[in-house]
Amino acid sequence: MKKRASNHPQGIQKICVLGLGYIGLPTAALLANRGFDIHGVDVVQSTVDTINAGHIHIVEPELDVFVQSAVKSGRLTADTQPTEADIFIIAVPTPFHEGYVPNIDYVKSAAESIIPYIKENNLIILESTSPVGTTKMVEKVLHQGGVDTSKVHIAHCPERVLPGRIMLELVQNDRIVGGLTPEATEKTAQFYESFVNGEVLKTDAKTAEMAKLTENSFRDVNIAFANELSILCDKFEINIWELIALANRHPRVNILQPGAGVGGHCIAVDPWFIVDAGGDDAKLIRTARERNDYKSEWVIQKIDTIAKEIEAKSGKVAKIACMGIAFKPNIDDLRESPALHIIQRLTESRDHIMAVEPNIPLDSDVKEMLHISNETFQLSDIFDAIEEADLIVFLVAHKQFKRLDYHDLNCLDFCGVMNRANHFQGVSS
Repeated sequence: MKKRASNHPQGIQKICVLGLGYIGLPTAALLANRGFDIHGVDVVQSTVDTINAGHIHIVEPELDVFVQSAVKSGRLTADTQPTEADIFIIAVPTPFHEGYVPNIDYVKSAAESIIPYIKENNLIILESTSPVGTTKMVEKVLHQGGVDTSKVHIAHCPERVLPGRIMLELVQNDRIVGGLTPEATEKTAQFYESFVNGEVLKTDAKTAEMAKLTENSFRDVNIAFANELSILCDKFEINIWELIALANRHPRVNILQPGAGVGGHCIAVDPWFIVDAGGDDAKLIRTARERNDYKSEWVIQKIDTIAKEIEAKSGKVAKIACMGIAFKPNIDDLRESPALHIIQRLTESRDHIMAVEPNIPLDSDVKEMLHISNETFQLSDIFDAIEEADLIVFLVAHKQFKRLDYHDLNCLDFCGVMNRANHFQGVSS
């Protein structure tokens, strides 16, 4: 049975949230609406200004309402510098360096930034998905900066939310809490139990770190299986969507959906943290990650092949509309997006590439955003793309794409949009 959120833990009034991105801002807004005083920190001044005006800089359902309410109440303010607080929550990016080496520089910088503001009995919680040992690294950074770490409590509580459902899942999902000491685990668990309806599961810091990496690596391996199946089905001229639907009727089979690759700040990144530390003992996880990266290259080759067939018939350069830029449906998040990678690669070798992303305003400086210099690249309206393009390529299954009629159009569907509209995968006749 789900528990109801309790009152605030004793002595906790002010919380400093470092990083106001896709996790930090929803967390800050939720906690402010639960009555905590929140001081949000971000290094980007425009982000700080946007939030202080009661607006949001990312697309996430219901987040705008939470932020507006929190700012209006005076319980959420943003700044570029930390302040004293009872709890410090670190929710900064953890990407990787070249060669898929984990990059925890942002975590280290965040930890260093709060050193002057830490007081006895403070909670320092790392929410950023991190390689095993990062929470211990935070303790080391604080200790080297002069903090008596025996008198504060440091723990890891990885976020476990799905973009597009963050405000709901921040409250409903179970959470894993792992402290560097049993007392840190207990105190951190008490804090999350005050606003989480899901179960708060207690462990140590290293296990909590590995749990999040394991969850995303599990999904990556399963998606790699689906992506490999899609390549084989294309070779065998089998409808992959029908195949998966039939196979999943087995009571113990649950094949995930293939796509143009795997993106996002979690699944496309976290398995590399395990591979980096595990070396040759992480063979399956490495192979899955490489297979999912290859799927994007396979998609590029497929698009080029079909485009050349169209060009051979028409005698002109094909205009290609790429439908979707985000890493998953119905959001604006471009982090590690396979669709973005595909579009960037296509613009390097082809002219007349159109991109449709209904979650990004058409007047955005998308060329700068996507690091594209090709003068013939356009961010286009859905209907303009449908009307003008010689080839429609579905890369992301945004809900807006499922409502249109694609009869008599040359289409490639890599994400199941046409299948859901009762069309067959591949180039339409």
